[in-house]
Amino acid sequence: MTSLEKHLDERDLARSLRADVREGLSATPRRLPPKWFYDARGSRLFEDITRLPEYYPTRTERAILTEHAPEIARLTEAKTLVELGSGSSEKTRLLLDAMLGRGTLGSFVPLDVSESALVEAVDALGLAYPGLSITGVVGDMTRHLRHLPDGDNRVVAFLGGTIGNLVPAERAAFLGELRAALHPGEWLLLGADLVKDPGTLVPAYDDAAGVTAEFNRNVLHVINRELRADFDPLAFEHVAVWDPEREWIEMRLRSVRAQAVRINDLDLDLEFAEGEEIRTEISAKFRRAGLAAELAASGFALRHWWSDPRDWFSLTLAQADPI
Repeated sequence: MTSLEKHLDERDLARSLRADVREGLSATPRRLPPKWFYDARGSRLFEDITRLPEYYPTRTERAILTEHAPEIARLTEAKTLVELGSGSSEKTRLLLDAMLGRGTLGSFVPLDVSESALVEAVDALGLAYPGLSITGVVGDMTRHLRHLPDGDNRVVAFLGGTIGNLVPAERAAFLGELRAALHPGEWLLLGADLVKDPGTLVPAYDDAAGVTAEFNRNVLHVINRELRADFDPLAFEHVAVWDPEREWIEMRLRSVRAQAVRINDLDLDLEFAEGEEIRTEISAKFRRAGLAAELAASGFALRHWWSDPRDWFSLTLAQADPI
């Protein structure tokens, strides 16, 4: 049985895009949220990125899940699996198979901002798992956690290292809201990328084939189409740098020349100096002690920690403490 709950529609997304672009491109330094990479083209480009030889997170996390999914199913005895930012829910099938094999799972709740991607995933999963109740939730994980269907013994999966796209204050707010949406004893399964040699980190965000560069510039294509802007995407070069102090990767778009840009739907005119940058994404990397402290501050106790043999990526199982 499949169903869909909608807490976002095209008007909500349009308002959010307008606000983010006006605020971010009027700021100093300029910035744009990474969620606007992901139109249909951007989603395809990201799928291409996950298959690149330089991009280790996806395959490393999948290997950890493959090894430990049965253990996760045994430890949690989950009745409901919730996935935030679910996309195609490809890796989640490892968890679904293990939890269904355990005999406890009755429902799956994927949440994503993209209704089209969610409908496609829900339809595919409904065919693959005909006995499972699947409720897709169209929503923003930073705004709509309170709308997650209530349940008994839920596990919330937040995979892919996406937690690293939030700055520390945003992470604290997100984890606090997630804890408030859960009952004591329910679970968070968190995928987080770990601090490592910049020689491994930077190429993962600046591949030799230029796929990540095209993905980064896609945000300008989105703004051009949705807000009638006249960005020349090729007049911005892709930059990926490691910030050793904050321990995160920054992706930026750097203007290759002095240029003027008009965003008609915002009645906004922008001037870019040669070399001026727009920060489009951060991807924070974590250490076990720091991640455990952030979880504890939000009301989660770290119960289990799994990593790969090189300690490149982590999977953390945390439990909601009593408030």
